[in-house]
Amino acid sequence: MKMVDLGIAIEDQTHSDPPSMPTLIDYWDHAKGAEHMKSFFPGTTAADLPKGLGWAIEYIQLTTHSGTHLDAPWHYHPTMNNGEPARTIDQTPLEWCFSDGVVLNFSDKPDGYRVTARDVGEALRDIDYKLKPLDIVLVRSGAAPYWGGTEYLMRGCGMGREATLWLLERGVKIVGTDAWSWDRPLSYIAQEYTKTKDATLIWEGHFAGIEKEYYHMEKMTNLDKLPPHGFKIVCFPIKIKAAGAGWVRPVALIL
Repeated sequence: MKMVDLGIAIEDQTHSDPPSMPTLIDYWDHAKGAEHMKSFFPGTTAADLPKGLGWAIEYIQLTTHSGTHLDAPWHYHPTMNNGEPARTIDQTPLEWCFSDGVVLNFSDKPDGYRVTARDVGEALRDIDYKLKPLDIVLVRSGAAPYWGGTEYLMRGCGMGREATLWLLERGVKIVGTDAWSWDRPLSYIAQEYTKTKDATLIWEGHFAGIEKEYYHMEKMTNLDKLPPHGFKIVCFPIKIKAAGAGWVRPVALIL
């Protein structure tokens, strides 16, 4: 069995997130950790520690959407399934987080393209695959090569409301993308909204969760290393009480 890591690392001050969502890591090395460690053991001196060194530790400031993460319905709206209370990430059904994986390749689409239900159907025909309930569908958006820079925020295609609901109507509960958002890059949506004043364009892929419960992973990587199907996905999120998302390290198991 081969394992493929599909998660990016949480990094200090990444340029691939907007300034309003900073990730800051304060690294305490073993020398600084020794001073901290002494506070737990009164009377301790450097001579009592191996080469005078203690533990290394990191203090992190981030959002639940930093790094690869799984969004829960609460992130999209207070309700799901047309009126039910939206589930938070700690309420994610774990049986949905380990299932067969499918990769749909839309990396040839232009940046800002809205993926339609027809596109999804054609992509499935191209790989000769029929979806079944609880399949985990992963999208290659074209954004992945730009991770690490500000350009990442403006790269890749995104899933529209129609395409999202098409997947959910076939029993899909968890999806994922290698882009910053399941939707199109926000800058493209904003430009189109400014021209048309069509509010249905705003966050349409996410807002599909108001109608049908679903969860999606964002900022994935290595999707190009996977076959179109014939593998398993493991994607259990960190359990954060009452949160709209949780960090996840998804792994593909190629049998």
